[in-house]
Amino acid sequence: MIYEHPLAYLLGLEGVALLRAFTGEFDRQFVEARLAEVRELLDDESLIGQGVLVDRVDTVDGYRVWSKTYDEPRNGLFDFEEPLVREILDGRPTGIAVDAACGTGRYAEYLVAHGHQVIGVDSSPDMLARARTRVPQVDFRSGDLQDLPLADDSADVIVCGLALNHVPALEPVMTEFARVLRPGGHLVISDGHQESVALGSIPSVVGPGGRPARVSTYRHLVGDYLRAALPVGLQVRRCEEPRSPAGPPRSGASEGVGPWERWPWSLADLVPDAAHAVNAGRPVTIVWHFQLAE
Repeated sequence: MIYEHPLAYLLGLEGVALLRAFTGEFDRQFVEARLAEVRELLDDESLIGQGVLVDRVDTVDGYRVWSKTYDEPRNGLFDFEEPLVREILDGRPTGIAVDAACGTGRYAEYLVAHGHQVIGVDSSPDMLARARTRVPQVDFRSGDLQDLPLADDSADVIVCGLALNHVPALEPVMTEFARVLRPGGHLVISDGHQESVALGSIPSVVGPGGRPARVSTYRHLVGDYLRAALPVGLQVRRCEEPRSPAGPPRSGASEGVGPWERWPWSLADLVPDAAHAVNAGRPVTIVWHFQLAE
């Protein structure tokens, strides 16, 4: 069970902004404005008693709900990772391609359009059902990232988009990817950056009876990917950390605390200068290209 309180999140944003100012990123005026804003937040009676108990759910239960809206509106992380993933995939010869944790078939569709013979794997029956409708020519299979329903040395390319944040340990998954790839095969991974996860970029779902829940999500450091990949023969070819725009703070009226399912984004609008100091130019996703040693 998670306890989420809007005041705690707002004070957290202010704290991160102040830490960045402490090392010289912002001036005295900024610091004094943040301290004044913290005092205002602590005195704001509308924030009292707003805490919410939130369930943790696994990907099967979470995506049963989220599958209905996963593609509509477009997931905001797609804009940061898709161009890089597609750029890397475009350089690969056609062959047997696996869309691991395929979801609704976003990358399976792209791979088919570029001439690959595609196998999609996911643990969510609801996401698989939507994927089969979206890309009927793909061989979609039910399976787990730690136990892919594929033979050894059977794939030329594996792509895994925005899924490993839901895995507590990367070693079993990387070992499985290395087992399935042919020598010289390519692995392309995108994931939510650990800084995004730390700032609350965790999928929210509203369960039966309106109960709030978040899909279990884990922060993986850059070193975690390397410690899992290198021992099984996966060699780094590229690593990118796409960043959020560094433009001015968002303007416009805040909706207030807003409904729980809009947290933390509606909360950040309450302290736009602090949120901008924390979010502008920070890494949003991480994209890896590995190749299995020959």
